[in-house]
Amino acid sequence: MTEPFSVPVTVRGYETDVQGHLNQAVYLNYAEHARWSLLQAAGISQAGLIGKGVGPVALETTIRYLRELLAGDEVEVTCAFDWGGGKTFRIEQTIRKTDGTVAAEVTAVGGLLNLKERKLVAHPQEYFKELASAPALFGL
Repeated sequence: MTEPFSVPVTVRGYETDVQGHLNQAVYLNYAEHARWSLLQAAGISQAGLIGKGVGPVALETTIRYLRELLAGDEVEVTCAFDWGGGKTFRIEQTIRKTDGTVAAEVTAVGGLLNLKERKLVAHPQEYFKELASAPALFGL
């Protein structure tokens, strides 16, 4: 199995809370950043999605906090899609310090929304395959 897609992130001081650790909501920003970075690396743009009449939607997100992150910490945020069947897919993400310590695990369920009908499309992986110049980054 290949390594999942990942992006580096440095925890910035303004992202921390009164205890000095990364604010809980910022983990979601890091996960979202990794997902959009994967789309970009695979050759999928927002304009391309809109041109196809679809947009990604988050249906559920779970964050499991394991270790605190402090200002200046360097992390890698991974992103791997699990395609199952039907209208939804899962995205598994890990936020890991450079020493290998897992700080958080993010699991999301998403789909592609038909922007005109406002309903999820069937088999979203087919849209990703068609739009991507590097569909292997999605495991396709």
